[in-house]
Amino acid sequence: MTKAPAASKIQMPLLIVMAVFLVIVMPLLNVTGHIEDFTLNVWGKYLCYAIMAVSIDLLWGYTGLLCLGQALFFTLGGYMMGMHLMLMIGKLGSYNSDLPDFLVFLGHKKLPAFWEPFYSFPFAALMVFLVPGLLALIFGFLAFRSRIKGVYFSILTQALTYAAALLFFRNELLMGGNNGFTDFRTLLGANLREPSTQRVLYIVTAVLLVAVIAGCKWLTASRFGLIQRAIRDSENRVLFSGYATANFKLFIFVICAMIAAMAGALYVPQVGIINPGEMTTERSLEAVVWVALGGRGTLVGPVVGAVGVNALKSWATRAYPDMWLLILGGAFVLVVMFMPKGIVGIPGQIRDWMAKSKNRRENKKESDVPESEGEINES
Repeated sequence: MTKAPAASKIQMPLLIVMAVFLVIVMPLLNVTGHIEDFTLNVWGKYLCYAIMAVSIDLLWGYTGLLCLGQALFFTLGGYMMGMHLMLMIGKLGSYNSDLPDFLVFLGHKKLPAFWEPFYSFPFAALMVFLVPGLLALIFGFLAFRSRIKGVYFSILTQALTYAAALLFFRNELLMGGNNGFTDFRTLLGANLREPSTQRVLYIVTAVLLVAVIAGCKWLTASRFGLIQRAIRDSENRVLFSGYATANFKLFIFVICAMIAAMAGALYVPQVGIINPGEMTTERSLEAVVWVALGGRGTLVGPVVGAVGVNALKSWATRAYPDMWLLILGGAFVLVVMFMPKGIVGIPGQIRDWMAKSKNRRENKKESDVPESEGEINES
């Protein structure tokens, strides 16, 4: 019987420890004053990024689809929630108008028709799933039916993200232009500037992260997951076995888009702003680095990578602002060359190294024994 990889063995204990720490310990430390409200809020942002990283890992690590457009789905989810939050500002804005400030600035006297339904929170929540999911469905259907894969798929997703960012930067779209949405006040009647509200949002984000990881783990362990990894390893073999690989890839692509969109929807009320800058291709590339550093194909690894890299970024941009990109690039090169399985794979690498060293010592002893016995017999 084959042994499970070391990374797989430590996933469940890591998941349990992580869930307890993030969902229970962190909020309790905040309530008791051991963690500042600002710190908890920053961790909420990190966990939103971690959810997006898990969606990338499900695509790249388990299906072999390197998507450079997850930031697009993340930002679209944020914009859908942001539209509702902007309408909840009401007359508390700078212009004392029921219209969002940027619409007043652009000279609009009436709310655009497509904004009207976003007064409803359930509608906005539905759009968080529907808009990114529909975009992923259309794009994925055209791409996978055309047998586009590999680097060409990555380039296309990057191009889609870049085109969408250029579109959202335009004021004519009536989505805030380059400034985006900000100055949010309330969500479901709760003041977003109250620590208690931010604490609840953090807990919801942490629970969602754990639920997403658990759901992805169940999916990858199922029969679907076996086909998913088979597509990653050799799509032609799966195709020749009679499976419609395009349908499998389309399904997982849409699911991952919705996961990233949920992260974006929770990101907006915690960070307090959303703009096209979150949609640029650089954001998607950064997220890919998180997954690679943490450990591709491990589910827990992307969380470690996302939280670790963003925490390092927060420190480095204050202490060494001109060196941050060099630090990130150096870490990425280090992992690619010496830690191909990422941070989570380090215990497995150490175990393999120790096993190889032990085998070499045993082989050396075995090779030395016949020589000594031969010398005795000759004498």
